[in-house]
Amino acid sequence: MSRRPSHPVRLLASALAAGALLTTAACSDDAGGSGAASDTAAQARAAEQDAARKAPTDSPTGSATGSPTGSPGASVLTESGAKAALLTEADLEDDWNRVQDADKWRDRLLVGEVDVSDFLTAKTDAADCQKLLDSLYRDDLLGETSGPSALTGFEQGDSRLLEQVAGYDRAGLDDRLKWLDSLPQKCDEFTATDDNGEKRTVQVTESSVPDLGDAREGLHVTVRGTAADTPATLTLDVAAVRVGTSALTITGGGLDGDEISSVEQGARQGTERLKTVLNGGTPSPQPTNLD
Repeated sequence: MSRRPSHPVRLLASALAAGALLTTAACSDDAGGSGAASDTAAQARAAEQDAARKAPTDSPTGSATGSPTGSPGASVLTESGAKAALLTEADLEDDWNRVQDADKWRDRLLVGEVDVSDFLTAKTDAADCQKLLDSLYRDDLLGETSGPSALTGFEQGDSRLLEQVAGYDRAGLDDRLKWLDSLPQKCDEFTATDDNGEKRTVQVTESSVPDLGDAREGLHVTVRGTAADTPATLTLDVAAVRVGTSALTITGGGLDGDEISSVEQGARQGTERLKTVLNGGTPSPQPTNLD
């Protein structure tokens, strides 16, 4: 089924058609001469400009130039921009060291099948909790990207901090943030079982995120199980911040306990870097707003 042209397209098409008819009439009028043709061309241009003025400016991205909504002046994220927006060691306090293989990080404590019997009255919540575990394991809490993306990671003792900057489909991004917001209620506490039959107890609570970007969500996740036949607790803090149609996700923690302060610091610095890039600037190599 063909789609009906949008209102701006119909206006512009009508203006062009009117211009074409007027030009044809002028060319066929022997008495009009070149002056008539000139007047007709001017009329056609005026009709086209009038149609353009009447066309609404609420394009899918919210402006006539296609700039993302929510952040004035923000542009579309590029591959180089995504890389430039990534955190550096200078953006983080303490002793975080950047690593080269962060894209290969995977924590086996996040692998397991959710016990549906924990959800007696809301079976669909079990699917959401499974999705949470899988997304934490794959580092795609905000879903599939639709634009450029870049990733970096840092280590400090047994703790890790991972950041991803990427461009997304706006509607899908908003839906994913709403999904994150629902998880503390849906997945308060549940059990997951790995391939060897070992149980993990997972708890999910809300985590505060500074008032950053156009929208934001935070989670605090603990997974109690065993690692190398030894009882272990994995603690993760997550901050996701949207800026226009781009977003950054920071996940920090490990077996040493939570890293909430570092995650918050990374969210602040990462958001500033992303805004700078989207506004056409270059992030400072030495941030001046650290505590």
